[in-house]
Amino acid sequence: MALCSEISHVKPPKKYLIYIFISLLFLLCSTPVLGYVSYQTFIQEPTVTLPPPFIINTVTSTSTPTETPPQCGGPRAMFILVVGSDARANNYINGLADAIRIVRIDFVNPSMMILPFPRDLYVEIPEISDHHNITHGKINQAYLYGNDGFKYYDGPGQGLGLLGLTLEHNFGAQIDYGAAVNLQSFVKIVDALGGIDINLPTAIDGRVRNSVDPNFYFPAGEQHLNGYRTMILARLRPNGDINRTETQDLILTALFKKLFTPATIVNLPTIIEAFITSIQTDLTETEIAQLLCLAPMLDSEKIQTVNFPEELFKTKRVNDPILGNTSVLDVDFAILSKYVEEFNKGSWLDDIPQP
Repeated sequence: MALCSEISHVKPPKKYLIYIFISLLFLLCSTPVLGYVSYQTFIQEPTVTLPPPFIINTVTSTSTPTETPPQCGGPRAMFILVVGSDARANNYINGLADAIRIVRIDFVNPSMMILPFPRDLYVEIPEISDHHNITHGKINQAYLYGNDGFKYYDGPGQGLGLLGLTLEHNFGAQIDYGAAVNLQSFVKIVDALGGIDINLPTAIDGRVRNSVDPNFYFPAGEQHLNGYRTMILARLRPNGDINRTETQDLILTALFKKLFTPATIVNLPTIIEAFITSIQTDLTETEIAQLLCLAPMLDSEKIQTVNFPEELFKTKRVNDPILGNTSVLDVDFAILSKYVEEFNKGSWLDDIPQP
């Protein structure tokens, strides 16, 4: 795993092509806002410019004569943990991991798989027991505990580093790099796209009793949403965390359709400028160049979102040292780990395995 600690803040460069793939990755995977490593805010002046058709001269990974070599000088597969922080401030000092997804990018057969993790999974959080004897928590708490607001984690990567370690420790997840985006950045990105068009199969009502705020009600059917309303929809879970993940997948689909319209392609510089000063990632220019090279080889049929079967999860209550008596998702970790093992290989299970 690459580790970075330096944080830099500069204006977005005019030579913006190096950031296009990061834009697509965040927009496709962040709902409400976008793993494993908040090691630096990646806003450095790029030294690599890739004009169309994004050809780079890099050494291809060593392969046996019977293997198809990876494209673009990349690894055979790259795993990126993409996290949406619920931090309202434009920083990453505090905030829970409100959306958690691992993205597997295949450089041999160009394709992308996206695996969401429910935020209410109750897991063992390693390497923080020296702080108030905490050993377990909701998986999204790992991100909070490692950030500068708590500083319970002494390892690399702060909150995102601890979250990645937690996913590896509990489920055998494979993670190479990661990135995070906060609420403000997500809203800016969607607005820069001109909003999204989404078709909801059922109405979603997030209003509290006696509220008439129209922003928290989403009727069934086709509708156009701006950044603020998209952020609200992605965060609402009146029917639980699993149903919210399904809604987030619909948002991902809508974002994907919008991203590859001619009008959006022309507007990419504005989109990038909207968020590039506030993302966190440990991806270096080398990995970004490889991803950017691969991007034209991807289309909607090569991007797949997979989900754990809903019937695996049950709701229960636990006494958490920080949250008190709280509702969590309970699941057989051995079964979930088998799904993750298949995901690591670039495949998925059709039937629920035996533990």
